[in-house]
Amino acid sequence: MAATLLSQIQSPEDLRKLKPEQLPQLATELREFIIDIVSVKEGHLGASLGVVELTIALHYVFNTPKDLLVWDVGHQAYGHKIVTGRRGRFDTNRQWKGISGFPKRSESEYDTFGTGHSSTSISAALGMAIASKLNGETEKNHIAVIGDASIASGMAFEGLNHAGVTDANLLVILNDNAIGIDPSVGALKNYLTQVKEGKNPRQNNMIKSLNFDYSGPVDGHNLPALIKELERLKQKKGPKFLHIITTKGKGLKQAEENQVKYHAPGKFDRLTGELVAANDENMPPKYQDVFGLTLVELAKANKKIVGITPAMPSGSSMKFMMDAFPGRAFDVGIAEQHAVTLAAGMATQGMIVYCNIYSTFLQRAYDQVIHDVALQNLPVIFCMDRAGLVGEDGATHHGVFDIAYLNCIPNLIIYAPLHEGELRNILYTAQLGLQHPIAIRYPRGRGETVNWKKPFTEISIGKAIQLTEGGEIAVLSTGTIGNNVIKALDTINNRNSFSHYHFGFIKPLDETALHHIFKKYKSVITVEDGTVKGGFGSSISAFAATNGYTVKIKLLGVPDSFIEQGTITQLQHYCGIDVKSLSDIFSVY
Repeated sequence: MAATLLSQIQSPEDLRKLKPEQLPQLATELREFIIDIVSVKEGHLGASLGVVELTIALHYVFNTPKDLLVWDVGHQAYGHKIVTGRRGRFDTNRQWKGISGFPKRSESEYDTFGTGHSSTSISAALGMAIASKLNGETEKNHIAVIGDASIASGMAFEGLNHAGVTDANLLVILNDNAIGIDPSVGALKNYLTQVKEGKNPRQNNMIKSLNFDYSGPVDGHNLPALIKELERLKQKKGPKFLHIITTKGKGLKQAEENQVKYHAPGKFDRLTGELVAANDENMPPKYQDVFGLTLVELAKANKKIVGITPAMPSGSSMKFMMDAFPGRAFDVGIAEQHAVTLAAGMATQGMIVYCNIYSTFLQRAYDQVIHDVALQNLPVIFCMDRAGLVGEDGATHHGVFDIAYLNCIPNLIIYAPLHEGELRNILYTAQLGLQHPIAIRYPRGRGETVNWKKPFTEISIGKAIQLTEGGEIAVLSTGTIGNNVIKALDTINNRNSFSHYHFGFIKPLDETALHHIFKKYKSVITVEDGTVKGGFGSSISAFAATNGYTVKIKLLGVPDSFIEQGTITQLQHYCGIDVKSLSDIFSVY
């Protein structure tokens, strides 16, 4: 059997040895390789399928890695990884001890910048371009590939605004497929649609007005056209902007037709494209669906309730609210800062705002949480999906810092439910007239019980709950990691030595309960699925020190390091907070 073209590509140097007429065949093989692996190992599919031709053209025309290529967000970088020496390891993508699902500087010299969050590529590539000029490297090229959803973010415009008044050798490529994870939204998306359809006069081109040499739109699946235009742009200096049109999911019929579902489809049949059906019957609900369905239920009874999400209506299940009340639910695009301050503005006018942002993405709006919400004590309800360890997306996406970065903010309530019933009830409680903002953190994945939709019960703010009573050791947990504690305690012979307390409220802490605990028990163990540094356990230790208690305290949680990709169980085991590890720890007390 003759060797495939792809099997001969160990690096872009090998790619550049091919004849131009061979590249379409390579594109076919690369697309099939991605489909074969992702269909079994899972991952982000549609984005990478859409840029196969662009990936080949970039490495064919430019002298990577000397020429610096930055992918934004990184969902689209699978083809890039495969042709830059990682084809043999690509089946470990997003797995424990495997390669990262996103570009990562420590993984390859071809990954010039780590990109797990969006809209950073233009600023990063501009920084590289300015540095190259200062270093006298005038012939080096710097390319940022950014999607139409990511370029709508404020940070991308900050980068464009600066680049336009420099003479930096920067090429920004807009990969325009009208979709991010969900369909792109906003006035910029409408503008780009007009450009694609030829309805926008070139003299009114907004990119040109920012002093970029604009070209396009170009068919992003036409390799000869792409290569010709990239060769031309390679010879031009200063800031340049290439607008290409692609189809997300290109080459797999189902992925082209259902781009939202096939962004990260899970397992599927590589030949037919059909998804492998998950057995969801009689399974507990996803926490995101508990949020989305409960919000709709509450909104039916309270016309003041509105919902906001920055570009994640499907992932957060805000889509339920958008479908039920389209005038009261808003997808603002990849704009977390705007989302938070928009929520603050609405709250000043008496609206009850549920602002749903993944924990890792709320980091991007930290100043707005402090300055626009907490400082003014506006009762915005932050619903922080994907809190804790999120699994295969790895270090860029784990929601493990939120307790630490929110705990120091005055006026802010922080709550972590033990299970989906508590999530439902805190969502209900939050709209009953709270006088402070509240951050509700809950994990990716499924809950604990099938029968979760019960009558609402108001939760008493700031109260801890004693789940079990035992001897001389108190285990204090917060959030859903408490279920691991429950299961671990059930497996040990010295079960009667332990009392277990659930601290749903990380802030304010139940100081009455803590005084009782530190007076009664000889040892205290805290368990959380966030960083030990500055987290829930740190607050418990600070309380003990402030009040002169000398009880032995052991803090369990995420260590002071960035945690890589793997299953949630694997990552919890690495952190020592899975059921087995907790059982081993409890057994020696």
